[in-house]
Amino acid sequence: MTADPDPFEQGQRAARENIPAEANPYQDGSEQHALWAAGHERVATAVEASEGEGS
Repeated sequence: MTADPDPFEQGQRAARENIPAEANPYQDGSEQHALWAAGHERVATAVEASEGEGS
């Protein structure tokens, strides 16, 4: 049994791999698009914050 991929986790992984938010593979306006974007933003924001602290 294979579970559907979690868009939130996919977005987080994309951000960790430096894939831009514009690369969201889901249809704009869909729930999956919003979840992917939220996951991406969470990781991207954390990365930006940690980079700012190390300056």
